[in-house]
Amino acid sequence: MPKPDILIVSKLPPFLMAPLQLAYTVHDRIHETDAAAFSQAAPRIRAIAGGGESRVPRALMDQLPALEMISVMGVGYDGVDVTAALERRVPVTHTPGVLNEDVADLAIGLMLSVARRIPQADQYVRTGQWLNGPMPLACKVSGARLGIVGLGRIGQAIADRARAFNMSIAYTARHQKPDAPYRYYASAQALASEADFLVLVTPGGAGTRELVNAGVLKALGPKGYLINVARGSVVDQSALVDALQKGLIAGAGLDVFEDEPNVPAALRAMDNVVLTPHMASATLQTRQAMADLAAANLHAHFASQPLLSPVPECH
Repeated sequence: MPKPDILIVSKLPPFLMAPLQLAYTVHDRIHETDAAAFSQAAPRIRAIAGGGESRVPRALMDQLPALEMISVMGVGYDGVDVTAALERRVPVTHTPGVLNEDVADLAIGLMLSVARRIPQADQYVRTGQWLNGPMPLACKVSGARLGIVGLGRIGQAIADRARAFNMSIAYTARHQKPDAPYRYYASAQALASEADFLVLVTPGGAGTRELVNAGVLKALGPKGYLINVARGSVVDQSALVDALQKGLIAGAGLDVFEDEPNVPAALRAMDNVVLTPHMASATLQTRQAMADLAAANLHAHFASQPLLSPVPECH
């Protein structure tokens, strides 16, 4: 029996590609690199696999008449036109749950790094500046006010960690969560006005594009810090650069950006910003678990079994 044909739409790690190549006839990004090969294979392609940064627009799906499912290795799927997929009864799967702990860890790490100026302190020692005297004082984290934008699984994990720092916790989300023991604010701007650290962990996509704008940053204020482990699209990046340059906020810890991997020179030059390369889930253990779940969703589909982690139709 021939192996099902699948199209890879982004660079995948070897520990996902290897099991896919064993089970399927894999066409690796030929829609971008080889138009003739893609045209020949397109009628046979039954599934798409990619990472969280994958772009799967309606136009691509329209070229794949046999498409049956889309498997994303990532919790985010904002690059996939889920509406178009569901119109064709093509389920989309992602890999939630397995990366909660790592993303929450990095959110706390960025918070500590930017407030306590850990990267700058490292350089202070390495470059011999300590010989000239102590560093300027930093900002305390324990006991501070934490605002979480998006109290899903990852937001809850961040809150759990923040409680160990004796932080007061509040949140905003599309809907108030009756079981959450934290204060709810109806908007990001209202939450920012009551936070020392504003952590973004809401999904990307059109519904949250530039949710954090100049007004939210102004509300956060000159003693407030922005932490983004969500999507770059959630922040008006130009407004953020302006707020940082003018001292309208104290600093930022950013794992995601508007046009990755292109990070504005202005951000890279700032001393009150900690930057990481979209690495919140980037541990060996978690990426392996994400790959296993992405592959398992594909295997379940082709075995006519229930999908393990489909994107809800009310996405």
